Formats: sequence, structure tokens, C-alpha cells
Amino acid sequence: MKQILLPLLVLWATFAAQSQNLNTTFRSKLVFPGQTLANVWGYDMDGKEYALVGGRNGLIIVDVTNPDAPQQIVQIPGPSNLWKEIKTYKHFAYVVSEGGQGIQIVDLSGLPSPNLNHRFYTGDGAIANQLNRIHALHIDTTKGFLYAYGGDLFGGRAKIFNLNPDPYNPTYAGTFNTNFAGNQNYIHDGYVDNDTLYGGHIYGGFFSIVNMADKSNPQLISTQITPNAFTHNTWISQDRRVIFTTDEVNNSYLAAYDVSDPTDVRELDRIQSNPGSNSMVHNTHILDNWAVTSWYKDGFTIVDVTRPDNLIQVGNHDTYTGSGGGSEGCWGVYPYFPSGTIVATNITAQGTSNGELWVVTPTYVRACYLEGKITDGVTGFPLGNAKVELLGTATQEFSNLTGQYKTGQTQTGLFTARVTRAGYQTVETEVLMESGKVRVLDVEMFPPGTFTVSGQVLRSPDLEPVPDAAVYLFGRDTEYAAVTDGEGMFSIGNVLPGSYDITASATDVGQVMHHEQKLVRDTALTLYLFKEYRRGDDKWKGRDLLALRENPFRDHTTLIYQLPEPCDCSLMVVNASGQLVENVGLTQPNGSLELGRAYEPGAHFIYLKQAGTVVQTLKLLKVR
Repeated sequence: MKQILLPLLVLWATFAAQSQNLNTTFRSKLVFPGQTLANVWGYDMDGKEYALVGGRNGLIIVDVTNPDAPQQIVQIPGPSNLWKEIKTYKHFAYVVSEGGQGIQIVDLSGLPSPNLNHRFYTGDGAIANQLNRIHALHIDTTKGFLYAYGGDLFGGRAKIFNLNPDPYNPTYAGTFNTNFAGNQNYIHDGYVDNDTLYGGHIYGGFFSIVNMADKSNPQLISTQITPNAFTHNTWISQDRRVIFTTDEVNNSYLAAYDVSDPTDVRELDRIQSNPGSNSMVHNTHILDNWAVTSWYKDGFTIVDVTRPDNLIQVGNHDTYTGSGGGSEGCWGVYPYFPSGTIVATNITAQGTSNGELWVVTPTYVRACYLEGKITDGVTGFPLGNAKVELLGTATQEFSNLTGQYKTGQTQTGLFTARVTRAGYQTVETEVLMESGKVRVLDVEMFPPGTFTVSGQVLRSPDLEPVPDAAVYLFGRDTEYAAVTDGEGMFSIGNVLPGSYDITASATDVGQVMHHEQKLVRDTALTLYLFKEYRRGDDKWKGRDLLALRENPFRDHTTLIYQLPEPCDCSLMVVNASGQLVENVGLTQPNGSLELGRAYEPGAHFIYLKQAGTVVQTLKLLKVR
């Protein structure tokens, strides 16, 4: 009598594993004594959810409808072999293995009964009884064709089978006959949709894009090398514009490529689950705007791919106690159950011969993005290799040769961004990180050292010197102040190179502001104070209708308005980029308004409109 080893249900997880997990919750674990597990797929029917697990001894079907209490229904015998891959089409499961016997087909319509019809298909027509070992498969569910990869037939090229007449009895439709050098024709795995194949040529280190409309004569469109040149797995984005790839080697990447024009493929970004650990990626799947990817010893990760040129890891679950390189640990992960439950397979638990099925509940969160450009403040040229980091977090990135950087994290809130580069002053500024939003931070960097800014303040239009005028230099992180003498002269020493807003004002004389002035060496300035002349009829012309109690201001300021008559008037505030910040209708001819409390630091402009015409403009500056 053959001994049947039943799985053990485990309802706990070690503290070490839990402490490393992000936005995922452990629910349960099934242990299969003495049996390794390979890949995993899923199937749902009549409100039930089933994990289809590739066990060494055959397909294992587990009811995971209750993620806290999964129940094995049946193991359908198959070739005894580590490698198993499963996909579904309609109510059929298709299982392939390096152990041979072609494609095993299982009719799942009888679930939850363990008595399921199944058979092996080994080819028909031109390849009758020739189909044996197969490494992986994928199904073009849009067109109803199965693609079998690897194995020994046709040098591991992709073989295509028609499922449309009868999914339980496939028919051979053709082979993608490539002429690459050596073993580069071997396709390890691939993704197919609507007659477009993205094949992973693992020994060539590239993926191919193929028009499969004519199964007897597929047309190669283009190829693309992947980061580690050992292309294992591909998966397309929801909008069909981006392909994601994995390379099954140590220190590998999940990478994203723009394939909206398949003749001009461009890499967008790449990411590692645990940089510096030497970990190896395996299989990725795209669910909406997330990539759910098995990473062997790192378990599986969840990456926000909404912005495929800025991939941000927003979740993970470590299913394996070991770490580092190598292909032990999490083989596969399946994220497509209607309930959101994720199932993942460990080949074995560390130090045992027992395979594991993990059942996990994810929480999908959007990333907070930080992007921008680093430039030399003196020349305007882009600066590469500038380090951008958010203090108190692990978030950091280096600018590329064009000065661009893109990074992000899951944590929301106010953080200090620090930008450093050899030969330049360190820049620190606060940034607000918000879920699903892009915070653009462009930074000009200036050399170290100090200098003197001096000059004279004159009244316009008669050019008389203005004594006791207040002069301010407002930089990103520093500010300087001086008061003019009896001749209107001022001098400010020990000024750091940078970009400054320069203001000068004097009671009953006027004010002036020069926005974003580059100061990098000893500089002499002449500042002219004047009262603005306004457009409009005689009642409005030349009158000071608006006054600010404090300008520049730190938190808020008070605007006082005195209009010559009740009118159809409004105040519009825009920032230095021209974006509308505030728009207020004025119901009384005289009054005051509090402004600025919610404004970002920087220059703003107030426009007083009368019957749609701007009759007065004020500049105001909020400083840190």
C-alpha cells in the first residue's frame, strides 16, 4: 500500500519573518512533508478559490476560500519531478514538467469533488507523440492558444496549440522557428496576449517580441537585452504598453520596458527587492498597477508600477528564513483571486525537504514619489551622481548623467530631503510625501565659500538715496538682512553662493523684489523703490488700494484693502509658477484678509481685479 503524506496546517509565523513584512498579513501555511513545491496558479468558481500547486508528485489542489484554514482536496499524480508549471483556460488546468509526459490537462469543473477527469496530451499531427519535456507554458486567453516553452522538442522553441475547438483536446498549430545563434532559440518562459508573444530567451539574455497572428509563420518584431542577460520571465502591464522582466541570477532585477512601439523598446527602470543582499528574482505577475514577484530567499514583493519609470516597492512577505543569493525559497506567487488572497510556494523550508504553501492577505498601497533634476547653480548644467536622500528613511537615489533622479517610499508625511555632491554645498529642504502623488524637487547646487553683497537703495523716479531701508536676501536655507545708512548704502558679508529672492522696502517710500537671483561672488546692487502705477479709470488710477502688514512673512500675513466704491472686485493669488493658489470675491469696499497660511514658501503675486481688469498687483514672499 502506498503511503500518502498529508500536508500539515500551520497557523503561525516566526517573529523574524513577521518583523520583515510590509503591507502583508500572514494567514496560514500548509507544509508538505518530503515533497518539494514548484510554481503555483489559481482558479475560482462558484465563490470558491483554489490554489493549483505544482508538487513534485503531481498537481495539488487546495481550497483557500478561508485563508485561515486551507484544505487540500486532491493531488493528481504526475511525473515525479521538481519542475511544475500550471496555467488555466476556462475550466481546465494545464500542467507541464521537466519530468515529461507532455501537457497534463485537468477538468476543474467537478470541484470541489476530488474526482476530476484528467489526461496527458503528447502531440498530434506533425508532432504526434513527440511532446515530452516542457519547462513552462502560457495561454493567450484572448485568442485561445497555449504556448509551451523549453523542453527537448525543436530545441526548446515555443510550440503553439489551439484550444478553441476543444480545450480538453488541444491541436498542434505551429512553432516559432527562430534562427538565433546556438542555444539562444530556447525560450524559457513567456507571456502572450492577442497574438503578441514576449518570449524570454534565457540563454540569449533577451526577450523577443513576436507577431503570432500566423501560427505557421510567426514574425519577429524586435529583441531587447535585459539587465542581467539571463531573461527568465515576462509579464505585460494592464494597458499593454510596458513589459516587465526578470533575470534568474544572483543580484538581479525586476525591470520595466516601454513596448508601446515594439520596434523601439526602451528601458524605463529596474528595481531590486533587497539591494546588496545578492538575492535572485524568479517570476513576476502584474495585477492592476502592482507587480507581485517571487524573489526566492526574499519571499515575494509588491511593487507599485503606476509610474513604470519609477518603480517603488510598497510591500513584501518573507517566506524563507535564509537570505542572499541562490534559488532556494519562494518559487512562485499568485495574486489574482477575487478576494485578494495571495498564495506563494516555497520549494522547501530551509534545512528541510518539506515544501510550503503560504497564504497571505496583502494591503495594496500607492507609493509616494520624489522626482526632480539636479543642476549646477552657476552654469545651469546637469549634475550626475548627486545623492538625494530622505533623512530618517532608507529612501535614496543618485542623479543620472542628465541630472534626473526618481525615487519614492511608502511612508507619508513631512521629511527632510538632503542633496549632496563632492565640490558643492549640501542642500537640505523639507518635502511633503503623499500617497500616490509626485513631489517634484529640482535643486540647484552651488560651490562652497562666501562673498559680500553690497549696494545702494534709491527712490524711484527721483533716484534719491533711501536711508533706513530694510534689505533682505532670502535663500533656500539661509537669509541675510541689512539696513541702509544715511546715503542708502548697505553691505552684507559672509554670504553663501546660491539663488536668492532680494527685497528692499522703506516706510512711505515703497518696495521692490527681485526673484531667484544667482549670487556666487562679490556683487554690487542698486535697488530702486517705487509705488506701482495702476491701470483703470480716474477713481482707481494711482491709488494704493492694497497694503500688506508683513512682507516677507513666515506663517501668514494680513492684506488690507480700501476700494473707492463698492464694486465687482476679486483678489487672485498665484504662485511663481503661475498656478492659482487662492481666489476671493470682495463683498465690501473696505476690509482685511488673512493670507499665506497654507502657501508653500516662495514668491506669490496678488492681483486685484475690477470688472475683470487688473488694477493693482502686489508681490509677496513667504519664507521658511
